[in-house]
Amino acid sequence: MPHLYQDSKPRPPALPGAARATQGSGKSYEELKRECLCKGILFEDPDFPACSSSLFFGEKPPIPFIWKRPGDIVKDPKFILGGATRTDICQGDLGDCWLLAAIASLTLNEKTLARVVPLDQNFGPDYAGIFHFQFWQHNEWLDVVIDDRLPTFNGRLVFLHSAEHNEFWSALLEKAYAKLNGSYEALKGGSTIEAMEDFTGGVGEMYEVKKAPDNFYEILEKALKRCSMVGCSIDTSSAAESEARTPFGLIKGHAYSVTGIDEVCYRGQKVQLIRIRNPWGQVEWNGPWSDNSPEWHLVSPSEQKRLSQAALDDGEFWMKFEDFKVHFDKVEICNLTPDALEDSTAHKWEVTIHQGSWVRGSTAGGCRNFLETFWTNPQIKLHLTEKDDGQDDCTFIAALMQKDRRKLKKFGAEMLTIGYSIYESPSRDGHLGKDFFRYHPSKARSKTYINLREVSNRFKLPPGDYILIPTTFEPHQEADFCLRIFSEKKAVTEDLDENVAIDLPEPPNPTPSSQETEEEKQFRALFEQIAGKDMEVSAEELEYVLNAVLKKNYQTSGNGKLEFNEFTVFWEKMKKWINIFLQFDFDKSGSMSSYELRSALKAAGYQLNNYLLQLIVLRYSDEQFQIEFDDFLNCLIRLENASRVFQALSVKSKDFINLNIGEFINLAMNI
Repeated sequence: MPHLYQDSKPRPPALPGAARATQGSGKSYEELKRECLCKGILFEDPDFPACSSSLFFGEKPPIPFIWKRPGDIVKDPKFILGGATRTDICQGDLGDCWLLAAIASLTLNEKTLARVVPLDQNFGPDYAGIFHFQFWQHNEWLDVVIDDRLPTFNGRLVFLHSAEHNEFWSALLEKAYAKLNGSYEALKGGSTIEAMEDFTGGVGEMYEVKKAPDNFYEILEKALKRCSMVGCSIDTSSAAESEARTPFGLIKGHAYSVTGIDEVCYRGQKVQLIRIRNPWGQVEWNGPWSDNSPEWHLVSPSEQKRLSQAALDDGEFWMKFEDFKVHFDKVEICNLTPDALEDSTAHKWEVTIHQGSWVRGSTAGGCRNFLETFWTNPQIKLHLTEKDDGQDDCTFIAALMQKDRRKLKKFGAEMLTIGYSIYESPSRDGHLGKDFFRYHPSKARSKTYINLREVSNRFKLPPGDYILIPTTFEPHQEADFCLRIFSEKKAVTEDLDENVAIDLPEPPNPTPSSQETEEEKQFRALFEQIAGKDMEVSAEELEYVLNAVLKKNYQTSGNGKLEFNEFTVFWEKMKKWINIFLQFDFDKSGSMSSYELRSALKAAGYQLNNYLLQLIVLRYSDEQFQIEFDDFLNCLIRLENASRVFQALSVKSKDFINLNIGEFINLAMNI
């Protein structure tokens, strides 16, 4: 994208960077192409076959499509003809205009285009029916390989195509993006910023111009200095208004690009200007500061040259920033990551990324409306230490993305409604409990919970430590997520997950029978009554006393029976565990919520991380995320067995053990 802040000499396009091969065979594009050339065959992609499943998952094709290679459609196919331009992007019979607008924007930036569309591909002597494209997904670049069989009807491409009938880069790019998301149908409906992020690895922001912050001019100025992609548009009130021209020469429902922002001296005063480009390459603003407007007559030739002002019908024009705010409705900014920028680019963002999951029953707590479970969501600590240049606060963008939802469409998954809250961090470390959120309001939060792939907002907060809670709106909704923090200065983040720590008291030594208290004597009498002649309690006899299903899980060190001393120790534990369960069985229903298990286990001496909690919930909770009393006991007994075996084996270090095969089998049999 042309911009004001760097030398305007053209730069050679950047070579594609390292990207992970995604083909099911594990082979790279180069390996697959080499194989086809050696065998003298054209590539056929087994991962995305030329059949209806690659087209639709929810419906049958309305017409009989025929898959054809470009050489079967035209005599002289070309990959790119005369450069990649917006005229190469004509929509077909698929509701993916959001994707096409992003591709059009991509053609304005040589470097980003060359990363997504490797330009060393063609239909020349080394043609093998194979092409590849690169997309960003959740913090990594993927290399997506396709064959060039494209769906046609009556000899013409059904979906995206170029105005030049023998140019195929845009149709092949659409096919690769459809493969990435599972099918062509998966591309129906979306926002331009979603595809822009997948083309750049950047993070998107959307502003309603009429509600933009006071420093909106500065935000746009910094965005362009960072080479961010900036688009703008005018809303339509009906479908009929789409592409309608206003009296000022602007087009409604049309994606423009912002290419510059500056101040000019006019009649002794500074005037803020913004430069806009119509990707049509023609049809321009005709109001104040347009190409031939009288305002330019009072601006010096040197100033006009500095602003690259020229009265050409090239689709690019300046307008007063105040007029821009009156006439345009939306601005989308795609902030680029440092690796997508030139080394010489000033003012790069600092970026930190967190991957996480909302898991039903343990970490899918829902929003703050659901206080009982909200605190169980993943918690990320954010350390803001450096102020913005010349400011008292720290600027950052928090972007929360739900992963793979488009790909999961065919399984009935919809976009979840997501958002986040930010709290001032207390001095203590560790996962924050329910009471903290009951008594402390949030310091900031996402503007709205919305069912978009990504929710992002810009914040200015004083230096300090904060806790960011990413959530779905409703509890119990499962998804993987990616949280990105783009900050003006370096920020540090960490997951507030618990370290695994076990605090098991040493078993008490039994009291000699001659010194027993009255209570202990009664307890011994109870034991003798239950134990019978052999003076040992079996699991069946214990079950009778406890009325709980312990038989299948309770293990002892010897013969599966409890002697009196063992029974005494066990009984003390039982009383403690029963009290813990009653404490967390709030409604006295005989079961506790799986979301309370973290606190209940901690009270019993087991501090576990999210992963272990998820395993336990999966094993011991029912479909309503409830844990019955007997399952709670089973869980504690299993944890105690595992912990005691570990303690016995961890001779050299209390955090690690080394096992030979015999010890491993022994451990597995005892847990």
